[in-house]
Amino acid sequence: MTGTMYTTIDSPLGELLLVGEKSATAKGGVALASLSVPGQKGAAVVQDGWVRAPEAFEEIVGQLRAYFAGTLTRFVIEYADSGTDFQRRVWQAVDTIPYGETATYGQIAGRIGSAGAGVRAVGTAIGRNPLLVVRPCHRVIGADGALRGYAGGMDRKERLLGLEGALVR
Repeated sequence: MTGTMYTTIDSPLGELLLVGEKSATAKGGVALASLSVPGQKGAAVVQDGWVRAPEAFEEIVGQLRAYFAGTLTRFVIEYADSGTDFQRRVWQAVDTIPYGETATYGQIAGRIGSAGAGVRAVGTAIGRNPLLVVRPCHRVIGADGALRGYAGGMDRKERLLGLEGALVR
């Protein structure tokens, strides 16, 4: 199987669309390129030529089901390369936020050496994260502790933080 593969699964957030590229090193043979939810800003849309391949995503789907069941706190998934150098640095910093914890946009900017004016650019990069749920951009909050923006919708951000026990109210 070559090219772009996809599958969909039901979840507590609605139907998830998983898109991947063939990889010789990833479990199941697919590197995850996108994970999106219905109505998401910038969500992937199935294209002509893509191959529905649920079997290629079995490992990833198993991890997602365990996460939603509350038994998995860290994803081990190979991601397909995407984004600019700056976006990748931001996303790598987001990946370090532990399950059940949050970080502010300013803290992420500080981790990558872009404090101050870089906070807005960090927010933009986080908003372009193509891997909702598995790359935990939902764990990034405002400096005042308020929930700010989420491409998948604020209700989903709240649900994910609630699932992880990180929702501060």
